[in-house]
Amino acid sequence: MTYKETLFFIGKCLTITHEQHNKIIVENELKSNRINWDSVVKVSTAHYVFPALYCNLKRADFLHYLPSELVEYMIHITDLNRERNQQIIEQAKEINALLVSNNVTPIFLKGTGNLLEDLYEDIGERMVGDIDFIVSDKKIKKVANVLKLNGYYENELSGVYPPNFRHYPRLLNSKKISAVEIHQKIIELPFDKNYNYQDIKGTIKVAKYNCKVLDSNNQIVSTILAKQLNDKWYSLNNFDLRSQYDIYLLSLKINPLISIKLHPIFFKELNSFLGIGSYLFNFPPSLKYDKNKKSKKYIKNFFIKVENPRYKNLHNNILRFMFLINLITFYFLKSTYDKKYRIYLKNKITDMDFIKRKFGFTKPTS
Repeated sequence: MTYKETLFFIGKCLTITHEQHNKIIVENELKSNRINWDSVVKVSTAHYVFPALYCNLKRADFLHYLPSELVEYMIHITDLNRERNQQIIEQAKEINALLVSNNVTPIFLKGTGNLLEDLYEDIGERMVGDIDFIVSDKKIKKVANVLKLNGYYENELSGVYPPNFRHYPRLLNSKKISAVEIHQKIIELPFDKNYNYQDIKGTIKVAKYNCKVLDSNNQIVSTILAKQLNDKWYSLNNFDLRSQYDIYLLSLKINPLISIKLHPIFFKELNSFLGIGSYLFNFPPSLKYDKNKKSKKYIKNFFIKVENPRYKNLHNNILRFMFLINLITFYFLKSTYDKKYRIYLKNKITDMDFIKRKFGFTKPTS
């Protein structure tokens, strides 16, 4: 199987719980005995959907088509992930109670928010990294101090973030399973003025343990913009199955095309993401997008990269290098008159983990 064949096979598998036409296609492919399971494991793991793949195959009663040793491995990984996610839910519950007692209401985002909202039939499906939540910029330092007084600590040198940071440096706790990111913004400069905390604070809903999460409209928009703008995926024509799977599940609740039309300034970035998802999951009826000239061109370029992985890696690394140079130039200019930017620039250009993330050698967690 080529990378493209493997990718689209996994995409169809992720929808077989809800899409009968994909279920029929997948079963026929499984019966053919032409599946390269090594490739499937490699790609699904890289896209953080290995447990979700297992859960969907199990619900469809397709596990008997898989090699027995692979099924055992899938069960093991999913059980570990389920246990970890249960600990993340408990940690989020504790954080929420702690902050509410200090007159702060955190709004949980990304994977943690999805777990608290019961987006998944099985919490073992979603691989989650950090616990992300957003608060008002006026309260972010208070929140950080409250967490520090309760066992959390920074894993970076104090003061190495710029004045307009999107989230506070990751906080760790040696007794907890997950790191914590306190956001004051959902998307980075200069886009944040068009979608920020003020826009979403009135859209929250109550989830498990009285925790607050975004409504479905803003879950869709924030999930996509975090990838398309913060991670530069729109420019890179990049994607991952994990975030696409989240949007697919949300599309079963609400029409995503209606959601993104509420934000016309970001429509091309939002719509192109939906278009890629539609193709990856073999056109599920719930995942609609606007088939305009921009989305057609974007999808065409997506297929060029999917069919030519070496070209994709080379092209994206060149773009990432350009983004990094632009970012350093921006901070250098700022540092000429702002001491905080000088400190930040000095630390970042010597931070190999930062360099690796910007070049895409390591993947951000969410």
